[in-house]
Amino acid sequence: MTTLARPEPRILEGSGGRRWRIRQTPGLGPFEGAPWPALVSVLLRHRGVHDLGQAHEYLGAPGELTNPKLMPNLDVAVERLARACLAHERVAILGDFDVDGVTSTTILTEGLSDLGAIPLPYIPDRFSEGYGPNVDAVKALRARGASVLVTADCGTSAVREVAVANELGMDVIVIDHHTVPEELPDALALVNPKLQSSEYGSEPAAVGVAYKVVHDLYDQLGRAYDPDEHRALVALGTVCDLAPMLAENRDLVRLGLGALRATRRPGLLALAEVAGIDLADVDPDMCGWVLGPRLNAAGRMEHARISLELLLSRNVREAKDLAKRLETLNERRRSETATACELATSLLTEAERTGPLVMVAAPELHAGIVGLVAARLVEQLQRPAIVMQVEAGEARASCRSISAFDITALLRRNAHLFKRFGGHRAAAGFTIDAARLDEVRATLIEDAGRHLDPADLVPTIDVDAELPLRHVNGDLLKWLSRLGPHGIGNETPTFMSPNVRVLDSRAVGKDGSHLQFKLKEGAVTWRAIAFGNAANAVPDGECADLVYTFRRDALRGTLQLEVLDLRPAG
Repeated sequence: MTTLARPEPRILEGSGGRRWRIRQTPGLGPFEGAPWPALVSVLLRHRGVHDLGQAHEYLGAPGELTNPKLMPNLDVAVERLARACLAHERVAILGDFDVDGVTSTTILTEGLSDLGAIPLPYIPDRFSEGYGPNVDAVKALRARGASVLVTADCGTSAVREVAVANELGMDVIVIDHHTVPEELPDALALVNPKLQSSEYGSEPAAVGVAYKVVHDLYDQLGRAYDPDEHRALVALGTVCDLAPMLAENRDLVRLGLGALRATRRPGLLALAEVAGIDLADVDPDMCGWVLGPRLNAAGRMEHARISLELLLSRNVREAKDLAKRLETLNERRRSETATACELATSLLTEAERTGPLVMVAAPELHAGIVGLVAARLVEQLQRPAIVMQVEAGEARASCRSISAFDITALLRRNAHLFKRFGGHRAAAGFTIDAARLDEVRATLIEDAGRHLDPADLVPTIDVDAELPLRHVNGDLLKWLSRLGPHGIGNETPTFMSPNVRVLDSRAVGKDGSHLQFKLKEGAVTWRAIAFGNAANAVPDGECADLVYTFRRDALRGTLQLEVLDLRPAG
């Protein structure tokens, strides 16, 4: 889609030093005759849709998925896996320990097994092995008879490990989506949509790449394939990995959410049961905030094979037992994350809090949750954050960033500092010798200072349009729902409404940091929640200007407002 020139936004002061950046209304000539409200056309223009034909396509049902032949090296991977299936070869599948890696490994394991191969799924231990392939794991899988090694959601940077697999006589297929380094592994097939030669046109998560491989493998072998159970996993992995919600990804998630609502997979049903949700109502928020954290808790706190066993299980009783175990691990993860966030915050000086990048390192920071702590620091301080556990002479770091700063590019510019590193624009990781900690800290902070605009460090809420609450009606909400699912590149629409009366407000949450209230404008009254905004409460009966989105209340099953910021009216 064409990106159009945008007029300068209007800037308003919010609360607590935040800015509201309100986008100007674009020209709507290309949408003349549209059957939807004008506001929907505004939102479409903001998302790069520039004519009525594209708009109908965007708002309509999912279309044809991208031709798999455009995926780099997919044909080579499928041909080799087809031979493995026909010859009943043992195929090792080494996946990452997050949701994307576990769902990718599940799809590949099930597909290869059904088609005649003998899959050997393997998830490394986060704490003893770290991310991606390692030489010991490669050797152990070869000793178990694997003649093919498939990596899932990892492997693009595994030059040494792939070389060892080749020396052992294994054919290596890398299925990944991570940033491509200068030196690539000598794999038989590197299936990654981010390769420089790629004409794929979108950036699916690894689970999306795995799905395309398996789907094409069924076609190659002339076998019928019901994709729904795998599409459900694609939606889950794509949402949880924060893959761009654009082009094919958006269609994969729309198709997958429908499949997830009707899933018969015992593991997903058991996971929903322990979480107290109904999959019939599943949406991206439920994937990202309810299902995903429980699946990730295994790899963070113990071992990701628990989540893999859950997804692969066909036994209802076993699935329920595994889901309960994940629930326990997730509760532990929550508790330890809260404690670690307090520790990380206490370790930062005021000067460090206001620098271009914050960096915290301590032995007490659990390696499984450093990414969550880094994300919390980004949210609190509006700047890139790196959090590290220091143990046994090594520091393992997790990095998170703001939208304006490519954290992996920062690591690439300073690659000489790291034993290993990798990641995406918004999230990455690295390992260093602990003795180099001060050097790494100074170098990365100095580099970030040179590449970041100070204006990017001011907490800013982007607002799509002004939308007074009295203008909201059922027809508008129906059309707004068709803009989803939302994510990076297709953000949830955000609106500003001025001069709204506040009623029945009260602080909620364990620490009383959230605000629950009602909002009234004319005859219209809305229930609202404002996370982390209790300190910015406007007294009952007075009026506020607010920035908000629409969000479904999972407990009541009704639509409410999520207020992102508010200030006294005027």
